[in-house]
Amino acid sequence: MTLYEAWLMDFLKTRAFGLIAALLTVTIWAAFLLVTRFAVQEDFTVEEVLILRLVPGALAMIPLIIKFDLLPRGQSWPRAIVLMVGASAIFPYIVSSGLAYAPASDGGALAPGILPFWTAMAAYILAGEIPNTRRKLGLALIFFGAMVVGLWQIFSEADSGTWKGHLMFLTGSGFFGIYSVIFRQSGLSPMHGLVIGLFWGALFATPLLCLTGNVSFAKADSVDIIVMIILQSFVIGILATVLFNYAVQLLGAAESGAFGALTPILALLGGVTLLNEAVTPSKVIGVMLVAIGVLLASGVLDALKFKRGNLTSWR
Repeated sequence: MTLYEAWLMDFLKTRAFGLIAALLTVTIWAAFLLVTRFAVQEDFTVEEVLILRLVPGALAMIPLIIKFDLLPRGQSWPRAIVLMVGASAIFPYIVSSGLAYAPASDGGALAPGILPFWTAMAAYILAGEIPNTRRKLGLALIFFGAMVVGLWQIFSEADSGTWKGHLMFLTGSGFFGIYSVIFRQSGLSPMHGLVIGLFWGALFATPLLCLTGNVSFAKADSVDIIVMIILQSFVIGILATVLFNYAVQLLGAAESGAFGALTPILALLGGVTLLNEAVTPSKVIGVMLVAIGVLLASGVLDALKFKRGNLTSWR
């Protein structure tokens, strides 16, 4: 092993890499919201999008599927089911369904945006983790900011059907918060968790999705399908899952989940510039509150304080 390879292996185990993985994850999450919102409004159904996310990814992972144990050993059946299909099938299906009703900028606030709150709740219930005072304040700001975005839309556009999308965003986010805590407790490696999710997600979800009668790919041409496979399966489905699982292992579930609150900013900017979504004062205020909340809840300020203390001690 060369000196560079040794340094790289050590770096992949550091908190710094965990922070990088978390930031890359939320960027891809924002892309997921934008790409999926565009897809379900144009050429694809929700069921078609999820099939293109699961099946190509599972086929690409066949060498690892053969290598890894496909059952999460030592888990109760409820926890095993969450690990098998939670992140790969249930979460993307619920959120993608929400994007058929509500804008991507709303999804950014109410799905990954509020994820830190649900993750902290799940970590408290399932693992007994209690956030410190600064993180509690950050989580409260994240929750309030997300509600400013979501509840304002519900009351101002009660007849538009966006409330259905909002409810789906909140449900999907809560489920993913539970998954992130159970995954960390499972002891699975990020790659092992990905393989289990893709295999069982493709095996169980694909037949059920086809039975809905909404899978024909009649509106999409071959180029659209190839682009969607690359984005949904390989970038969003595989790369983002691996990065998130690394972040959970290196930072913890609550702290890595807090970075998801950055997604509303990216989703809002992308929704406005790419999808021509409307900007409202409530969205801007909500996103600002979420951004402040993530600084408090992520532990970034604690890390900077620790580094400053070490530097002072070294001097």
